[in-house]
Amino acid sequence: VKAVLKKREYGPKYTQNNFITGVRAINEFCLKSSDLDQLRKIKRRSPHDDTETFTVYLRADVEAKSLEVWGSPEALARERKRRKEEEIKYREKLFRNQRLLREYREFFGNTKPRSSAAAMFFKGPGKVVMVAICINGLNFFFKLLAWVYTGSASMFSEAIHSLADTCNQALLALGISQSARTPDPSHPYGFTNMRYIASLISGVGIFMMGAGLSWYHGIIGLLHPHPIESLLWAYCILAGSLVSEGATLLVAINEIRRSARAKGLSFYQYVVQSRDPSTNVVLLEDAAAVLSVAVAATCMGLTSLTGNPYYDSVGSLGVGTLLGTVSAFLIYTNTEALLGRSIQPEQLQRLTELLESDPVVRAIHDVKATDMGMSKVRFKAEVDFDGRVVTRSYLEKQDIEQLLQEIQQVKTLEELEAFMLKHGENIIDTLGAEVDRLEKDLKQRNPDVRHVDLEIL
Repeated sequence: VKAVLKKREYGPKYTQNNFITGVRAINEFCLKSSDLDQLRKIKRRSPHDDTETFTVYLRADVEAKSLEVWGSPEALARERKRRKEEEIKYREKLFRNQRLLREYREFFGNTKPRSSAAAMFFKGPGKVVMVAICINGLNFFFKLLAWVYTGSASMFSEAIHSLADTCNQALLALGISQSARTPDPSHPYGFTNMRYIASLISGVGIFMMGAGLSWYHGIIGLLHPHPIESLLWAYCILAGSLVSEGATLLVAINEIRRSARAKGLSFYQYVVQSRDPSTNVVLLEDAAAVLSVAVAATCMGLTSLTGNPYYDSVGSLGVGTLLGTVSAFLIYTNTEALLGRSIQPEQLQRLTELLESDPVVRAIHDVKATDMGMSKVRFKAEVDFDGRVVTRSYLEKQDIEQLLQEIQQVKTLEELEAFMLKHGENIIDTLGAEVDRLEKDLKQRNPDVRHVDLEIL
């Protein structure tokens, strides 16, 4: 408390020796680089071993120079406001020009960004989605013809199912392409979650369009049954659909197995944790498609054997129930991912042990590790640094004898203040270097960690 009161009473003494960098002096006080040439320059040691010393200025000198240049604090405030408005206009113009440049590239040629975006659909999840779009589009066309010919409620449900799959997978393709966009000032962490958003919308679309229409058509068939024409062509189309959907399902299974093996997870864990939402949607949609083909064929077969159209309507209700279950699972898993769930306890334990085992760390508190999607982790912790270890780290780089001589030369309060300000700032720089080192170690030993926020206690 005494220290706080003393600082308030002798405020100018404690602030007149504050340092400011040249960049801050130019930006905050609206000066030119030539204005700084006339001021006193002070060399400060960099906290990083591989960086040379840098030049700083006394804040009191910079403030005096700014008043000399602008004449009054009011004129300086007006100039700051004007520059701020110009900066806002410049950024708006820059973003507008970048958008026009992208449109120009898309219109006039096969540029590098365009080819790299297209390459996403020739491997991994993009390839799975494109194969599914082509196959489901053909299935929808042939199933629609079979429904028009036979009038089967189960075949109508199958056609709607394939249409929903095609539309949803086109939405997934859009999500994959959008997720590859580079971060901008409005979205500093990038657009990775676009895959989860597209998958969530896809799940809602399956529920509304697929399950809803199938239930509706099944109920109408039960309330108003009508005789069904020959189902021979319907059986042929269902058999072809079963083969094509099974092929897409195998592509999705192989992709998930490969990705799960790379992450050290089981197939079930990879799917439940929604590590790759786009491939998950294709997997579940095609698995539901294969099962729904079996349900539709069974119910249509019962209708052919008994002549009772109620079995066909029950098949439509069964397909709708299957689609509703799949959509509910997709909505749940993608909502969990978008809410920002924690990483696995084993991985979090490894991160905390790495921090706690470092000599400079006394304790850590309020640890949070959030999965941002697509194996990108954001780690946050409040770190209680051991000030003695930090100070020893600083002293190891100093000449102790010279430091002792400086202490012996301190005779007045002003000299003591200058000594404490000098070495206190250097110790803070050392602490900053330790924070950078810890963040670098966390990222190197855990490649999934992309963003690290260490708060100093």
